[in-house]
Amino acid sequence: MAEQLTMVSLEEQQLRNGFEKVFMGAAGSAGGAGLDVDEVFSTTLYTGNATANTKITTGIDLETEGGLLWTKKRSASADHYLWDSINAFDGATSTTYASKRLKSNEPDPKGTEGDALMSFETDGFIVKTNGAINGNGSDYTSWTFRKTPKFFDVVTYTGSGSAKTVAHSLDSAPGMIIIKNTGVSDPWAVYHRANTAAPQTDYLVLNTTATTVDSAAWWNDTAPTSSVFTVGTDHSVNANGENYVAYLFAHNDGDGGFGPDGDQDIIKCGSYTGNGSSSGLEIDLGFEPQWVLVKGASSGAAYDWFIWDTMRGMDVSRSGPWLRPNLANGEGSNTGLALGVTSTGFNAGNDTNTNGSGETYIYMAIRRGSLFPPEAATEVFSVYQNQSTATTPFAIHGFAPDFAFYKSAANTEDFWTGARIIQDRSLRLNTDDAEASTGAHDFDYMNGWFTSSNTQTDYHSFAWKRAPSFFDALCYKGTGANRTISHNLNAAPDMIWLKARETVSSNNDWLIYSSAFADPTDTVTALNVVGGESTGSGTIIWNDTAPTDSVFSLGNYNGINQSGKDYIAFLFATLAGISKVGSVTHSGTTNVDCGFASGSRFVLLKRIDANSDWYVWDSVNGIVSGNDPYIQLNASAAQVTGSDFIDPLNAGFTISDNFTDGDYIFYAIA
Repeated sequence: MAEQLTMVSLEEQQLRNGFEKVFMGAAGSAGGAGLDVDEVFSTTLYTGNATANTKITTGIDLETEGGLLWTKKRSASADHYLWDSINAFDGATSTTYASKRLKSNEPDPKGTEGDALMSFETDGFIVKTNGAINGNGSDYTSWTFRKTPKFFDVVTYTGSGSAKTVAHSLDSAPGMIIIKNTGVSDPWAVYHRANTAAPQTDYLVLNTTATTVDSAAWWNDTAPTSSVFTVGTDHSVNANGENYVAYLFAHNDGDGGFGPDGDQDIIKCGSYTGNGSSSGLEIDLGFEPQWVLVKGASSGAAYDWFIWDTMRGMDVSRSGPWLRPNLANGEGSNTGLALGVTSTGFNAGNDTNTNGSGETYIYMAIRRGSLFPPEAATEVFSVYQNQSTATTPFAIHGFAPDFAFYKSAANTEDFWTGARIIQDRSLRLNTDDAEASTGAHDFDYMNGWFTSSNTQTDYHSFAWKRAPSFFDALCYKGTGANRTISHNLNAAPDMIWLKARETVSSNNDWLIYSSAFADPTDTVTALNVVGGESTGSGTIIWNDTAPTDSVFSLGNYNGINQSGKDYIAFLFATLAGISKVGSVTHSGTTNVDCGFASGSRFVLLKRIDANSDWYVWDSVNGIVSGNDPYIQLNASAAQVTGSDFIDPLNAGFTISDNFTDGDYIFYAIA
């Protein structure tokens, strides 16, 4: 189940629009020279409610900038609907809202859906009651592409019946073009820059499994440029007097122009040759994707088109949910046909649809955002308390969490954790158990997460969102040999939590790195046990090598790198004013300066010179000048009340003289 829709009245939304336009106009230039990925593309999940005037917030401005909204019902068979800013409201009125859509799985012309899409907004779209887009209880995904140079463009033209050029504003040679005759039933024509050695001579069809066909009638054997593309004489692309829409997707190759310095790529259109390996095939994009489209294009091989995205889950070691643009089928999944994200690209899996030996595949991939560090801790971290066991999602954090854990404060219960990259699998912070595949935990939400295993009340949920210089999460497969693992934290991690997702031939502890250790590359401790630091073991754990802003190092210890085993890693950084990893020697009353402006919302404290629990305090439970309840990450016990171990401090936190003297490491969030 996806998040419940945010409902606002039309009048309320109209009042907001002026403010939203000002805000969104400023957002594109805030923080640097280039736009963020999150300003031009979004995957948004939602559950329909059949209520008119329901707002779906995507963060993408199609109202003023234009672009494409692609929606699909996930929970049942239904057409793929494409709504673009040129055609969607052609002829619509304020009473009928007869919005116009195309179907990627059908050759049908532009058609009308009454009571469906109501309007594009500066940060999303508004829907009415049509089941195609807002059926009660149905799960949907939406993919939003904003018109943006070097990313996406949408243009219309009228056919001439003879070869012609069509102007566009992509500002780079398109990596992929999708064209549809909007007036009659015609196939969806697809150009892809990496389809063959001479892609301008070949075409694919989006609404079928058809393989690459050589024909000058489609692209006139002429490659597109940064300002025009050429169509031949085929009816699907250029019949005299017929109307067409073209969706143009860029291919960045060191010229993307996005991010803080305006020098980052965010979209790639490429190809690869499958190897048929059971371990899959690594595709290097130069970035971590959030959305991937794949199509087998080899001559004579009839393959579906497939789309994966990280909001719905991409994990090559497990079943990753996919949708097929050429079919109306609901969401499908199986272990073989799963793509897995890596920090630099994706793994194509081991199914012939994506990795048949010797077969050629084309892809389009869009980078994960954000490219900008957070400006406030509330954007990327949240603590939530709820008394209900039936809430869906059970923890509402106000953003889509990438990592979260929860604990019943009032009862004995394990510390359950999960992550979006493994979706419905679970781990427990206080045990060395392998991951559970019960489907108990679900990150299929935009504003929180859900657990069906929660039977207690008074639970606390802690959630992190991935962001540069703050937090990152990744999965990897062990090799048994010393190695480096790439990450996208964009800063050297100050703390790393590593865990085997399956049983390995040594201990399965949560192994912890901290830059605050006296000798961090030769020191390790465990999150799930009462113990201090262990020195002299760093060589086999961290390969006696400090992490950098792009990689961390592993030794050959089975607990973190056994050949063929699956692992997960969580990386935390110190970010000025937002988070702090450090160490402190406590004696008496100790003020810990974290550089914060208004104190701490979260404090993790661990003694390392003697056996000790992992203590957690949070501002929901209370960080006050008095008794502060605390919980212990390594224990299933209920929270402890009646102790005054920590006190507020604007710059960070204060350890009271009631707490045991000693050497500690800490992690705090503003």
